Amino acid sequence: MALQKPTIVLFDMDGTTVRHINPWLLHILERLDDAAHKIAALVSKLFHRKIESPPLVEFRDGKRKKLLVHRAMHRLRRKDVEQIVEPCPGIYDVLDFLQDNKIPMAIISNGLGKGYGHDVLRKFDLERFFDITIFREDITRAKPWPDPILQALDGMKRKPNKDDIIWYIGDRGKDVKAALAAELYLPCDIQPVAYNLNAAIAVLEHNVGPDHIIMAWPDLLTKLQQLFTKAA
Repeated sequence: MALQKPTIVLFDMDGTTVRHINPWLLHILERLDDAAHKIAALVSKLFHRKIESPPLVEFRDGKRKKLLVHRAMHRLRRKDVEQIVEPCPGIYDVLDFLQDNKIPMAIISNGLGKGYGHDVLRKFDLERFFDITIFREDITRAKPWPDPILQALDGMKRKPNKDDIIWYIGDRGKDVKAALAAELYLPCDIQPVAYNLNAAIAVLEHNVGPDHIIMAWPDLLTKLQQLFTKAA
């Protein structure tokens, strides 16, 4: 399937919009997140629930999850966010291009927003690009469940319709799986875009197509310019 011109673009944050100065920290965070999902998936299996089961886009009983591991890790960090992460090279050019073309954008992350994610967006002047941000404390089920994507789209001023083409750009296999799962509940196409190797493997495994793989933001900017010029 060829990559189509987007009308809405959703971004992962860690490893996609920003990169960790110490890659091992991101690796540890991702491993912990993957382990948490495996435990949740086991519980879901015991109760005969699948990833395609109806999404939970609101808190049960109005209560937020405690997220003890996430909060403990962020309490332990003693560095300012600019000493932990930096914007991925070329990301501002892509964001400027999409904003100039009036494309709605959102951040969707499994990371904690309070004490980390929101600080990152403010520090690097990224907040201005995104209509909505979804972090771990905002949802009940994290990626690869489709809930964060659906909640972000539901919070946008303009809801998706049958003519929309949504991109979800992420660097992990769970980003690809979340996008594919979300398509079951959307009136339009959602296309996963793999930024880097881990997500690229998932794109190939799910037969999405090599056109949906990018390794650098300048490459995606060139692709976007071609798609928008062709559609003009």
